[in-house]
Amino acid sequence: MATLREVKQRINSTKSTSKITSAMHLVSSSKMSRAERNAKKYVPYMAKIQEVVAAIAQGTSSASHPMLIERPVKKSAYLIIASDRGLAGAYNTNVIRTALNGMEKRGQKKEDVVIFAIGRTVADFFKKTGYTVVDAEIGLPDQPAFADIKAIARKAVGMFTDGTYDEIYMCYSHFVSAISSELVEKKLLPITDIAPATSTASYEFEPSGDEILEVLLPQYAESLVYGALLDAKASEHAARMTAMKNATDNAKELIDDLTVLYNRARQAAITQEITEIVGGAAALE
Repeated sequence: MATLREVKQRINSTKSTSKITSAMHLVSSSKMSRAERNAKKYVPYMAKIQEVVAAIAQGTSSASHPMLIERPVKKSAYLIIASDRGLAGAYNTNVIRTALNGMEKRGQKKEDVVIFAIGRTVADFFKKTGYTVVDAEIGLPDQPAFADIKAIARKAVGMFTDGTYDEIYMCYSHFVSAISSELVEKKLLPITDIAPATSTASYEFEPSGDEILEVLLPQYAESLVYGALLDAKASEHAARMTAMKNATDNAKELIDDLTVLYNRARQAAITQEITEIVGGAAALE
Protein backbone atom coordinates (compact mmCIF):
# COMPACT_ATOMS: atom_id res chain seq x y z
CA MET A 1 0.00 0.00 0.00
CA ALA A 2 1.28 3.47 -0.90
CA THR A 3 2.55 5.63 1.93
CA LEU A 4 1.19 9.11 2.67
CA ARG A 5 4.34 10.61 1.20
CA GLU A 6 4.01 8.62 -2.03
CA VAL A 7 0.34 9.58 -2.43
CA LYS A 8 1.20 13.24 -1.81
CA GLN A 9 3.94 13.06 -4.44
CA ARG A 10 1.49 11.59 -6.96
CA ILE A 11 -1.00 14.37 -6.25
CA ASN A 12 1.63 17.07 -6.78
CA SER A 13 2.93 15.38 -9.92
CA THR A 14 -0.58 15.07 -11.37
CA LYS A 15 -1.32 18.71 -10.56
CA SER A 16 1.81 19.75 -12.49
CA THR A 17 0.74 17.63 -15.45
CA SER A 18 -2.73 19.14 -15.31
CA LYS A 19 -1.29 22.66 -15.49
CA ILE A 20 0.74 21.72 -18.58
CA THR A 21 -2.16 20.06 -20.43
CA SER A 22 -4.46 22.95 -19.55
CA ALA A 23 -1.98 25.43 -21.02
CA MET A 24 -1.59 23.28 -24.14
CA HIS A 25 -5.37 23.19 -24.50
CA LEU A 26 -5.52 26.98 -24.52
CA VAL A 27 -2.65 27.26 -27.01
CA SER A 28 -4.24 24.71 -29.36
CA SER A 29 -7.58 26.51 -29.11
CA SER A 30 -5.96 29.75 -30.23
CA LYS A 31 -4.11 28.03 -33.08
CA MET A 32 -7.28 26.26 -34.19
CA SER A 33 -9.24 29.52 -34.41
CA ARG A 34 -6.58 31.08 -36.60
CA ALA A 35 -6.22 27.96 -38.77
CA GLU A 36 -9.99 27.82 -39.23
CA ARG A 37 -10.02 31.44 -40.43
CA ASN A 38 -7.17 30.72 -42.85
CA ALA A 39 -9.01 27.71 -44.31
CA LYS A 40 -12.25 29.66 -44.74
CA LYS A 41 -10.50 32.62 -46.36
CA TYR A 42 -9.01 30.27 -48.96
CA VAL A 43 -12.39 28.88 -50.06
CA PRO A 44 -13.39 31.82 -52.35
CA TYR A 45 -10.08 31.57 -54.20
CA MET A 46 -10.58 27.85 -54.79
CA ALA A 47 -14.14 28.41 -55.98
CA LYS A 48 -13.02 31.05 -58.48
CA ILE A 49 -10.08 29.10 -59.90
CA GLN A 50 -12.33 26.04 -60.28
CA GLU A 51 -14.87 28.18 -62.12
CA VAL A 52 -12.22 29.48 -64.50
CA VAL A 53 -10.75 26.02 -65.13
CA ALA A 54 -14.23 24.63 -65.84
CA ALA A 55 -15.04 27.48 -68.22
CA ILE A 56 -11.81 27.05 -70.15
CA ALA A 57 -12.05 23.26 -70.28
CA GLN A 58 -15.61 23.42 -71.64
CA GLY A 59 -14.76 26.07 -74.20
CA THR A 60 -11.67 24.49 -75.73
CA SER A 61 -10.42 21.21 -77.11
CA SER A 62 -8.52 20.68 -73.86
CA ALA A 63 -10.19 17.41 -73.06
CA SER A 64 -6.95 15.87 -74.32
CA HIS A 65 -4.82 17.49 -71.61
CA PRO A 66 -3.01 14.70 -69.68
CA MET A 67 -4.19 16.04 -66.33
CA LEU A 68 -7.82 15.59 -67.39
CA ILE A 69 -7.58 12.07 -68.81
CA GLU A 70 -7.91 8.82 -66.90
CA ARG A 71 -5.47 6.15 -67.99
CA PRO A 72 -4.85 2.53 -67.03
CA VAL A 73 -3.47 2.49 -63.50
CA LYS A 74 -0.14 0.74 -63.06
CA LYS A 75 1.17 2.82 -60.18
CA SER A 76 -0.52 5.20 -57.75
CA ALA A 77 0.70 7.96 -55.48
CA TYR A 78 -0.73 9.01 -52.14
CA LEU A 79 -0.18 12.48 -50.74
CA ILE A 80 -0.90 12.08 -47.05
CA ILE A 81 -1.25 15.03 -44.68
CA ALA A 82 -0.84 14.57 -40.92
CA SER A 83 1.30 16.25 -38.26
CA ASP A 84 4.87 16.26 -37.02
CA ARG A 85 3.91 15.63 -33.41
CA GLY A 86 1.64 13.47 -31.33
CA LEU A 87 -0.51 14.50 -28.36
CA ALA A 88 -3.46 14.83 -30.74
CA GLY A 89 -5.45 11.75 -29.87
CA ALA A 90 -5.97 9.41 -32.83
CA TYR A 91 -5.50 12.19 -35.41
CA ASN A 92 -2.35 10.81 -37.09
CA THR A 93 -3.37 7.17 -36.78
CA ASN A 94 -6.75 7.80 -38.42
CA VAL A 95 -5.23 9.62 -41.40
CA ILE A 96 -2.68 6.86 -41.97
CA ARG A 97 -5.41 4.22 -41.64
CA THR A 98 -7.47 6.04 -44.27
CA ALA A 99 -4.62 5.77 -46.76
CA LEU A 100 -4.01 2.11 -45.96
CA ASN A 101 -7.71 1.32 -46.31
CA GLY A 102 -7.72 3.00 -49.74
CA MET A 103 -4.79 0.88 -50.86
CA GLU A 104 -6.47 -2.26 -49.57
CA LYS A 105 -9.75 -1.37 -51.31
CA ARG A 106 -7.91 -1.10 -54.62
CA GLY A 107 -5.90 -4.26 -54.03
CA GLN A 108 -2.62 -2.35 -54.10
CA LYS A 109 0.62 -3.70 -52.66
CA LYS A 110 3.60 -1.71 -51.43
CA GLU A 111 5.31 -1.90 -54.80
CA ASP A 112 2.20 -0.46 -56.50
CA VAL A 113 2.28 2.87 -54.68
CA VAL A 114 4.55 5.76 -53.77
CA ILE A 115 4.08 8.15 -50.86
CA PHE A 116 4.32 11.92 -50.61
CA ALA A 117 4.30 12.68 -46.89
CA ILE A 118 3.40 15.94 -45.20
CA GLY A 119 4.19 15.48 -41.52
CA ARG A 120 6.87 13.52 -39.70
CA THR A 121 4.46 10.86 -38.41
CA VAL A 122 3.43 9.92 -41.96
CA ALA A 123 6.99 9.87 -43.29
CA ASP A 124 8.29 7.78 -40.37
CA PHE A 125 5.43 5.26 -40.53
CA PHE A 126 5.64 4.53 -44.25
CA LYS A 127 9.43 4.39 -44.27
CA LYS A 128 9.44 1.93 -41.37
CA THR A 129 6.80 -0.26 -43.02
CA GLY A 130 8.67 -0.53 -46.31
CA TYR A 131 6.84 1.88 -48.61
CA THR A 132 8.58 4.13 -51.10
CA VAL A 133 8.47 7.68 -49.74
CA VAL A 134 9.34 9.87 -52.71
CA ASP A 135 9.33 13.14 -50.79
CA ALA A 136 8.46 14.39 -47.32
CA GLU A 137 7.72 17.85 -45.96
CA ILE A 138 8.54 18.05 -42.25
CA GLY A 139 8.53 20.93 -39.81
CA LEU A 140 5.77 23.03 -41.34
CA PRO A 141 4.63 26.02 -39.26
CA ASP A 142 1.26 25.93 -37.51
CA GLN A 143 -0.06 28.45 -40.04
CA PRO A 144 1.66 27.37 -43.29
CA ALA A 145 2.01 29.50 -46.40
CA PHE A 146 1.76 28.16 -49.94
CA ALA A 147 5.51 28.52 -50.33
CA ASP A 148 5.99 25.94 -47.54
CA ILE A 149 4.48 23.12 -49.60
CA LYS A 150 5.01 24.42 -53.12
CA ALA A 151 7.98 22.15 -53.79
CA ILE A 152 6.35 18.86 -52.76
CA ALA A 153 3.06 19.78 -54.47
CA ARG A 154 4.85 20.67 -57.70
CA LYS A 155 6.89 17.46 -57.57
CA ALA A 156 3.78 15.33 -57.05
CA VAL A 157 1.94 17.00 -59.94
CA GLY A 158 4.98 16.87 -62.20
CA MET A 159 5.54 13.15 -61.65
CA PHE A 160 1.93 12.48 -62.61
CA THR A 161 2.24 14.60 -65.74
CA ASP A 162 5.40 12.83 -66.87
CA GLY A 163 3.78 9.41 -66.39
CA THR A 164 5.75 8.20 -63.37
CA TYR A 165 2.42 7.17 -61.86
CA ASP A 166 -1.13 7.22 -63.17
CA GLU A 167 -3.20 8.69 -60.35
CA ILE A 168 -2.71 10.48 -57.06
CA TYR A 169 -4.92 10.54 -53.99
CA MET A 170 -4.89 12.96 -51.08
CA CYS A 171 -5.65 11.70 -47.57
CA TYR A 172 -6.25 14.12 -44.72
CA SER A 173 -8.61 15.08 -41.91
CA HIS A 174 -11.28 17.61 -42.89
CA PHE A 175 -12.16 20.18 -40.23
CA VAL A 176 -15.88 20.33 -39.47
CA SER A 177 -15.92 21.98 -36.06
CA ALA A 178 -13.89 22.18 -32.88
CA ILE A 179 -15.23 18.78 -31.82
CA SER A 180 -15.77 17.11 -35.18
CA SER A 181 -13.70 16.13 -38.21
CA GLU A 182 -14.09 13.85 -41.23
CA LEU A 183 -11.44 11.66 -42.81
CA VAL A 184 -11.07 12.38 -46.52
CA GLU A 185 -9.63 10.38 -49.38
CA LYS A 186 -9.82 12.49 -52.54
CA LYS A 187 -8.49 11.87 -56.02
CA LEU A 188 -6.23 14.77 -56.89
CA LEU A 189 -5.17 13.62 -60.36
CA PRO A 190 -6.40 13.09 -62.96
CA ILE A 191 -8.88 15.93 -62.51
CA THR A 192 -12.21 14.34 -63.28
CA ASP A 193 -14.59 16.10 -60.89
CA ILE A 194 -14.56 19.71 -62.08
CA ALA A 195 -18.15 20.89 -61.82
CA PRO A 196 -19.60 22.36 -65.02
CA ALA A 197 -19.25 26.12 -65.18
CA THR A 198 -22.43 27.78 -63.91
CA SER A 199 -21.27 31.38 -63.99
CA THR A 200 -22.86 33.72 -66.51
CA ALA A 201 -19.53 35.52 -66.90
CA SER A 202 -18.05 35.47 -70.38
CA TYR A 203 -14.32 34.80 -70.73
CA GLU A 204 -12.08 35.72 -73.63
CA PHE A 205 -8.75 33.93 -73.57
CA GLU A 206 -5.45 35.28 -74.78
CA PRO A 207 -3.46 33.21 -75.60
CA SER A 208 -5.62 30.18 -76.39
CA GLY A 209 -7.51 28.18 -73.78
CA ASP A 210 -5.21 25.21 -74.34
CA GLU A 211 -2.13 27.30 -73.60
CA ILE A 212 -3.72 28.76 -70.49
CA LEU A 213 -4.62 25.31 -69.20
CA GLU A 214 -1.02 24.19 -69.60
CA VAL A 215 -0.17 26.71 -66.89
CA LEU A 216 -3.42 26.82 -64.95
CA LEU A 217 -4.08 23.11 -64.39
CA PRO A 218 -0.83 22.44 -62.49
CA GLN A 219 -1.48 25.55 -60.40
CA TYR A 220 -5.02 24.36 -59.74
CA ALA A 221 -3.80 20.96 -58.56
CA GLU A 222 -1.15 22.56 -56.35
CA SER A 223 -3.80 24.86 -54.92
CA LEU A 224 -5.93 21.84 -54.01
CA VAL A 225 -3.00 20.48 -52.01
CA TYR A 226 -2.59 23.77 -50.17
CA GLY A 227 -6.31 23.98 -49.46
CA ALA A 228 -6.26 20.46 -48.03
CA LEU A 229 -3.26 21.39 -45.87
CA LEU A 230 -5.05 24.43 -44.41
CA ASP A 231 -8.08 22.26 -43.70
CA ALA A 232 -5.93 19.55 -42.11
CA LYS A 233 -4.10 22.06 -39.91
CA ALA A 234 -7.39 23.30 -38.46
CA SER A 235 -8.39 19.69 -37.81
CA GLU A 236 -5.02 18.93 -36.21
CA HIS A 237 -5.25 21.84 -33.78
CA ALA A 238 -8.83 20.89 -32.92
CA ALA A 239 -7.78 17.29 -32.26
CA ARG A 240 -4.90 18.42 -30.04
CA MET A 241 -7.19 20.84 -28.21
CA THR A 242 -9.67 18.03 -27.50
CA ALA A 243 -6.92 15.63 -26.45
CA MET A 244 -5.44 18.14 -24.02
CA LYS A 245 -8.88 18.96 -22.56
CA ASN A 246 -9.52 15.25 -22.01
CA ALA A 247 -6.09 14.87 -20.41
CA THR A 248 -6.77 17.82 -18.10
CA ASP A 249 -10.18 16.44 -17.12
CA ASN A 250 -8.69 13.00 -16.44
CA ALA A 251 -5.92 14.55 -14.34
CA LYS A 252 -8.47 16.42 -12.24
CA GLU A 253 -10.44 13.20 -11.67
CA LEU A 254 -7.25 11.41 -10.65
CA ILE A 255 -6.34 14.23 -8.26
CA ASP A 256 -9.78 13.95 -6.64
CA ASP A 257 -9.38 10.18 -6.25
CA LEU A 258 -5.86 10.51 -4.84
CA THR A 259 -6.99 13.23 -2.44
CA VAL A 260 -9.69 10.94 -1.06
CA LEU A 261 -7.11 8.16 -0.72
CA TYR A 262 -4.68 10.54 0.98
CA ASN A 263 -7.29 11.79 3.44
CA ARG A 264 -8.34 8.26 4.32
CA ALA A 265 -4.77 7.14 4.84
CA ARG A 266 -4.05 10.25 6.90
CA GLN A 267 -7.14 9.64 9.04
CA ALA A 268 -6.12 6.03 9.53
CA ALA A 269 -2.65 7.15 10.62
CA ILE A 270 -4.12 9.65 13.08
CA THR A 271 -6.46 7.02 14.46
CA GLN A 272 -3.54 4.64 14.85
CA GLU A 273 -1.54 7.27 16.73
CA ILE A 274 -4.45 8.00 19.08
CA THR A 275 -4.92 4.31 19.71
CA GLU A 276 -1.26 3.91 20.57
CA ILE A 277 -1.34 6.93 22.91
CA VAL A 278 -4.45 5.65 24.69
CA GLY A 279 -2.95 2.18 24.93
CA GLY A 280 0.28 3.57 26.38
CA ALA A 281 -1.59 5.66 28.93
CA ALA A 282 -3.64 2.66 29.99
CA ALA A 283 -0.47 0.64 30.49
CA LEU A 284 0.88 3.25 32.92
CA GLU A 285 -2.16 3.09 35.19
